[in-house]
Amino acid sequence: MKFALCNEMFEGRPMAEVCSTASRLGYDGIEIAPFTLSRSAKDVSAEQRKEIRQVIADNGLQAVGLHWLFAGPTGLHMTTTDDKTWGRTRDYLSCLLDLCSDLGGKVLVLGSPKQRSLVTGQTREGAWKKAVELLSSVLDKAGELSLTICLEPLSPVETDFINTVAEGMRLVRQINHPSLKIHLDVKAMCSEPTPVPDIIRSVRAGDIGHFHVNDPNLYGPGMGDVDYGPIAEAIKDVGWDRWLSVEVFKYDPDPETIARASIEYLRSYF
Repeated sequence: MKFALCNEMFEGRPMAEVCSTASRLGYDGIEIAPFTLSRSAKDVSAEQRKEIRQVIADNGLQAVGLHWLFAGPTGLHMTTTDDKTWGRTRDYLSCLLDLCSDLGGKVLVLGSPKQRSLVTGQTREGAWKKAVELLSSVLDKAGELSLTICLEPLSPVETDFINTVAEGMRLVRQINHPSLKIHLDVKAMCSEPTPVPDIIRSVRAGDIGHFHVNDPNLYGPGMGDVDYGPIAEAIKDVGWDRWLSVEVFKYDPDPETIARASIEYLRSYF
């Protein structure tokens, strides 16, 4: 099992500092939120991409990929009824594929709750169709770049579109493309009525594209009420042995303390 750290928790610190800290604490990879590089991925120059990739490698880390895909530019929405907005969103996702590849990453986590929730006048069936069309339009390119788009179910508090792993898997199976897989997130799975270990066992390792570890209290694994013992057993049972990325949303007392506590806790199970 390899452990990664999501970079946005360091709130604007230079990538070299973030990577140095992650490496020193024993992480294997860094996962990047594009908005920490620039408001738009289109504005990240070729030279910047080369420099970031080199910084990651110089610290003995791997670039895992991207998440928080549509945070940054305004006016993006993947299930909207507005064709111009939908088209801009599709084009931006294609741009993100290029950024991920240039940085050496392999996965793009598609959460983006606000940019997929139903808009006024949109039906659930219509939103589903738009999501299928958008993803289908970029997956061949993802395959050519050896990238995987990972669809992330999120809680009803965050979005009203695709709230369970079962729903997400229905969309993944409908599109049926090797570059689209399900993303598992502990915080999100905790919002489902089914126990998290049972949700994990409902999929196969081959269905999973990526995995975020955290707690519903918005801190890191082991920093809340969620017991990772049964979760770790389920992960082992399905055969997932690639990345566990620490993604948190509260950064006190400080990012390094959270990062250290998280990886120490994970190591007690893996």
